[in-house]
Amino acid sequence: MTMTQDTLPDASSAAKTIPPARLAHFVLRTSRFEEMIDWYKTVLGAEAAFQNEILAFLSYDEEHHRVAFLNMPDLAEQQEGVAGFHHAAFTYSSLSDLMATYKRLRDVGIKPIFPINHGPTTSMYYQDPDGNQIELQVDNYDRIEDATAFFYSPAFAENPIGVEFDPEDLLRRVEAGEDEEVLKRRPDIGQRGLEAVKLR
Repeated sequence: MTMTQDTLPDASSAAKTIPPARLAHFVLRTSRFEEMIDWYKTVLGAEAAFQNEILAFLSYDEEHHRVAFLNMPDLAEQQEGVAGFHHAAFTYSSLSDLMATYKRLRDVGIKPIFPINHGPTTSMYYQDPDGNQIELQVDNYDRIEDATAFFYSPAFAENPIGVEFDPEDLLRRVEAGEDEEVLKRRPDIGQRGLEAVKLR
């Protein structure tokens, strides 16, 4: 059934909704089957739980799969300016882990297309061979309550996009032993909206 404004549940029925326990996986259809599998294995440090000529299921943790691929030859290329999936995000335990991943990927020729400190996270966006984006990030706050508070702050209202950074400079500073909490603080650059930056 297609949901419209008239068919959306009202606030009273929303209280009965049971949300999912976690996000399990996402699935991509591709005509670059082997290339996509290799790219995600490299970027995420994933292994194939199952793979044949039609399907592949990859995981990097205890879950049986986190990303899957459908081999569909002769798909059209993605077009700019159309509605659809923008990105999926993966969180690292520390800024050091995130920047070590940046360095590992850089050294095999995979570079971020958009490094940015959003405020709640320090993030780097990458583009896979089909043009889909993934975000590799680290939480900038130790407590979820503090990250949530930032979303309601005047600083976020003024600049909900974030502040770009030079990953090479950040890597140098991390490797020099600078305080990660200090490095994750978002600079104040004033007002900024979607027109100031292109996420794709």
